[in-house]
Amino acid sequence: MASTSADLEFFFDPMCPWAWITSRWVKEVQELRQYSVTWKPISLKLLNANQTAEWYTVEYKRGHAAGHDGLRTACALVDHFGGDEGNEAVDRFYTALGTAAHKDGRRDEFRDNTAQFIDECLTIAGVSTTLNQTGQSTFDDVVAASTSVALERTGKDVGTPILTFHPGQANEGSFFGPVIARIPRGDEALKLWNAVEVVATTPGVAELKRTLRSKPVFD
Repeated sequence: MASTSADLEFFFDPMCPWAWITSRWVKEVQELRQYSVTWKPISLKLLNANQTAEWYTVEYKRGHAAGHDGLRTACALVDHFGGDEGNEAVDRFYTALGTAAHKDGRRDEFRDNTAQFIDECLTIAGVSTTLNQTGQSTFDDVVAASTSVALERTGKDVGTPILTFHPGQANEGSFFGPVIARIPRGDEALKLWNAVEVVATTPGVAELKRTLRSKPVFD
């Protein structure tokens, strides 16, 4: 998914609830500061392709497969519309999909009835359901390439989202996260943005982490 000049590149998998919350924070800041955001795929299915841990159940795999289908469809939107119009279509599609899957509590439908669910979200986004790529492999190379780019910027053993500040500029910086349990709004959103941007673009900063998490709040 090629991007135009942007203030931020946001690598997402639509199945991830944490990426969804972070994306709504990014949208909040985008509206407050008129930043440009390019939406790019990173596939949890590909990241976990060699995963053998006990927690990686059949349900998890099916969920990641559904997310991958969402990313295939996002790539089809960029291919169909091109440039800024394609990116805007992805923005609308991800908003529709994330709202239904996460805010409205329909992740199981996304996982179990993927084609129908994506059709619904494409319709809400105002684009043709003929662009639904569920079960198709046409854009798999594009998804894989974008996933590889994200990992080249952060290193391996990360997930989604990955944020790249000032892509293509001298002060470009990327980080996994932030993983947040609720959506900051207004001044709080800007304060967090400023902090994360400083961390991401400061040379030599590698990791900040704590494993304790609150339950996700999607409102």
